[in-house]
Amino acid sequence: MILSQALEIAGRVKSELAPHCERIEIAGSIRRQKPDVGDIEIVCIPKPYETGLFASGIAKVAGQWQKVKGEFPCLYTQRILPHPDGDHFIKLDLFIATKDNWGLIFAIRTGSAEYSHRVLAAGWVRRGYWSVGGELHNHKGDICEIPEERDLFRLIGIPFCKPEDRNL
Repeated sequence: MILSQALEIAGRVKSELAPHCERIEIAGSIRRQKPDVGDIEIVCIPKPYETGLFASGIAKVAGQWQKVKGEFPCLYTQRILPHPDGDHFIKLDLFIATKDNWGLIFAIRTGSAEYSHRVLAAGWVRRGYWSVGGELHNHKGDICEIPEERDLFRLIGIPFCKPEDRNL
């Protein structure tokens, strides 16, 4: 779908989820301003919520969309959104972050996948860090707090790169 249409749909999803989040942003190819968008990616830090029979908050809102994978509580869930024209569907990738790993998750999920792998991941490996379960660990095994994207770029020793320039 074209960027303007994807941005409109992502904006509606973000608006529905926002009251249940401490922080929420659109990521992926929309954030990189690619003219052709394949799916919608959103990163959020949810407010406390309940799951199960009495689901509340983000679990209740996301529960209205068909689940492909990832049951709350989770770090990632994929849902299917109805397309406004009614003829097909749109994939939503919803990534759950915390205030301590927001910068890492948001940078990775902004992509592109190749940029995240060849630049970001290669950068932290070169510096002796590794990523497990959405957290970056140092050589002692301690979890590194990365509250903002710029913190990740600084940690791996490269200049901050605007999202629209993160395509390889």
